[in-house]
Amino acid sequence: MHSDAEPIVQFGRWFDDARASGVIEPNAMTLATATSNGMPSARIVLLKGFGPEGFVFFTDHRSQKGQELLANPHAALVFHWHELERQVRITGTVTQLDRAASDAYFRTRPEGSRIGAWASHQSAVITGRAELEAAWQARAREFAAGDIPLPPHWGGFVVTPRDIEFWQGRPSRLHDRLLYTRSSEQAWDRVRLSP
Repeated sequence: MHSDAEPIVQFGRWFDDARASGVIEPNAMTLATATSNGMPSARIVLLKGFGPEGFVFFTDHRSQKGQELLANPHAALVFHWHELERQVRITGTVTQLDRAASDAYFRTRPEGSRIGAWASHQSAVITGRAELEAAWQARAREFAAGDIPLPPHWGGFVVTPRDIEFWQGRPSRLHDRLLYTRSSEQAWDRVRLSP
């Protein structure tokens, strides 16, 4: 497998390949978090941006993942593009995206999704769907005459990678695995792993 010396460049190439090949939601990724005492959990979220600073996604900070990230700012991401026999695993530290960047993204979301960010306290127990729909309707009336601002509890997180592993499926299970590990602020070490 040919690979770039910079893992973010390599990720960009593979991400473009996934989009071009018709993968449904190529930006869908597994996000694994853990509580402060190490109990793990995982779910699928959508990547909304990436670059040298890291991998960006957005959520309610009051959610289970939000609370876990605030208490234990480390995470793992996994992209799996079955159609291409490719997987990318990322581990790193997590920081909150600044409010201005979160607000800029929030304003690009559909109106219903922006209202939903106000109406839903993600991961909180509710009595039933009617409660959620009533909360959404109440917020829709509240914001009917004007702008829908960024909620104080909602925003982005950035996973700054420490390790990025690229996995390419091959015949006879002799898969290619390349692991990049950050050796300094601007440099990466690259090794090949046995499948």
